[in-house]
Amino acid sequence: MENTKGRILIIEDEKSMREVLKILLEEEGYDITSASNGLEGMDYLKNDIFDLVVTDIKMPKADGFEVLKKVKEISPATIVIMITAFGTTESAIEAMKMGAYDYIYKPFKIDEIRLIIQKAFEKKNLSEELSLLREKIKSSCGLENIVGKSQKMQGLFTLIRKVAQSNSTVLITGESGSGKELVASALHHLSPRKQKNFVTINCATFPEGLLESELFGHVKGSFTGALYNKEGLFEAADKGSIFLDEIGEMPLSLQSKLLRVLENGAFRRVGGLNDVTVDVRVISATNKDISEAVASGSFREDLFYRLNVVPINIPPLRERPDDIPLLLDHFLNKSSANTKRFSPEALRLLMKYSWKGNVRELENMVERTVLLTDGEIILPADLPEEIRKADEAGKQLPAIGEEGMDFKGIMEQIERDYLNKALEKAKGVKTEAARMLNLSFRSFRHKLYKYGIK
Repeated sequence: MENTKGRILIIEDEKSMREVLKILLEEEGYDITSASNGLEGMDYLKNDIFDLVVTDIKMPKADGFEVLKKVKEISPATIVIMITAFGTTESAIEAMKMGAYDYIYKPFKIDEIRLIIQKAFEKKNLSEELSLLREKIKSSCGLENIVGKSQKMQGLFTLIRKVAQSNSTVLITGESGSGKELVASALHHLSPRKQKNFVTINCATFPEGLLESELFGHVKGSFTGALYNKEGLFEAADKGSIFLDEIGEMPLSLQSKLLRVLENGAFRRVGGLNDVTVDVRVISATNKDISEAVASGSFREDLFYRLNVVPINIPPLRERPDDIPLLLDHFLNKSSANTKRFSPEALRLLMKYSWKGNVRELENMVERTVLLTDGEIILPADLPEEIRKADEAGKQLPAIGEEGMDFKGIMEQIERDYLNKALEKAKGVKTEAARMLNLSFRSFRHKLYKYGIK
């Protein structure tokens, strides 16, 4: 049954017609169940699921319209094809209004019903594929695609959910590759604006003149090459959201125009005389410190305050190493080689590495390593050279000079550093810090006293 093209229920009171349809469709590769009247057919529908129902209209006990109504109540996705020897245009219209896929008059040709059923299954399969695609797009735009279980990421998720419900402007900050566009997308797709457009643009990729046209549009003849009126991205994002990535790169001359949009939702196209009004939520992002640009005069202070109503900072990957195993699984499962896994020692190296390119660098590393590794287990030797070298550099011991070295002082400094790191990670909770270092609380407290750590 698993290898059939689909499951079909035939409801037909004429035995010969019922058996002909059953034989024909079984030869085509369908799994067939048949019923001799409407009540029997509806009993099957209550206890089983069918992809398609072929039902006569004129039948004892319950007619085809009752069957159609029951199908749409129990299984709306099931396709219904109705057949009759006493059809009228009115009954055909009524059947289609009630949700029938098609209406066939007896006598019909075998090829006719074969083709109709084939087309019905093609439509059903396409509909299911589109539904899956929509779910995939929806999930990739929400929080599902932002991976993390660390305390910092859980705090980020809580903030995104809360902020998404408002219309406040948001400034997302974080290092390159940390996932700013994913956060912006989640803010839109978790918001009341999710049914409208989410428009994105990287302000650093356009020269000044072109960026203005991209954002606000232009009128025909406003500059050389303006051969027609063009709608800008702010108009395209009306009632939705716009994401301005690398906002710190926006030329000073355009900042006043953006400020006006934020203040009253109005702007003019390049070369235009009339105001265009829009309702757009603005989400921006930068990997730079805009406050420094404000201090230097390259970024308007009033615009900065309008953009920074709700600041969201994405922590760098090196500050949340606990998320790395989860991210590795995520990227491996996305790849075609989802059976491969990182060895414990390789995982240790990856969790120690600083990841200057953050999640993007990690994803690129996974893709490259999976491609170049033959075995199922990825070992330290399979990792990029820079990761292995960073680990070796971390293992280097202080050199012993001509006059020797202060061994006791060096060891005390190492011990002091680990005590401070444990306290920092435990947020000052001494019992938790002692547990992290595998020390008894009494020993831990003694060492704090010894080194004067409060």
